[in-house]
Amino acid sequence: MSAGPSGGLRFSLIVPFYNEEENIDPLMEELAEVLPPLGGFEVIAVDDGSRDGTLDRLRKRQESFPELRIVSLAENAGQSAAVCAGFDHARADLVLMMDGDMQNDPRDFASILEALEEADGVSGARLARKDPWIRRVSSRIANAVRNRLSGDRVVDSASGIKGFRKEILSRIPRFNGMHRFLPTLVRLAGGRVVEVPVNHRERAGGVPKYGIGNRVFKALRDLFGVRWLRDRWIRYKVGQVFESPGDER
Repeated sequence: MSAGPSGGLRFSLIVPFYNEEENIDPLMEELAEVLPPLGGFEVIAVDDGSRDGTLDRLRKRQESFPELRIVSLAENAGQSAAVCAGFDHARADLVLMMDGDMQNDPRDFASILEALEEADGVSGARLARKDPWIRRVSSRIANAVRNRLSGDRVVDSASGIKGFRKEILSRIPRFNGMHRFLPTLVRLAGGRVVEVPVNHRERAGGVPKYGIGNRVFKALRDLFGVRWLRDRWIRYKVGQVFESPGDER
């Protein structure tokens, strides 16, 4: 183990999985190669109630990858819930995230960690996406609508590779769909968020879990929820605090 729970961990990496059996071994081998030079770390793999051999593959990888911790959800709860379960079990002050489909490149974590030295959140921007053209076009339209309605400015809201300070994550609300709006929520909580360019790779195995048909309406519903939340977010600045003369605290 790179470090114990009492300290020494530079970052916790959260990777949610749902029916990604084919990608477990190559991804874990890549992480075991790429992450050690970045400092003390742990990898928290969250199995979101997979129905294939994902959990068995993860358990097997622990034999050769001692930095791997596994959180197995009792049933499929969705990506936001899986991400939150990872947040709850992270032991480092810096929390990184990536998808489990091998399309994110863990070599980008070096620049994300560097950017986190002066920011509360960092989101990867996939400037040269390897998705089919219909996904690229729909994503570009979705980003424009999202930014217009949320009042935010995010180049690539659907990017799965990100990094945050754990303290700021404790100040944002939790709801289904929140994983799509983490940069916006962190900004609403008063945090500074930056975007850095990241690599994007074609899916090598497994089946995509999101498509245009099963994502558009859910994302739009969640977007209106975030707009409602933004308009009602409690904001205040303390001018002065006058303590009682008898207060010795």
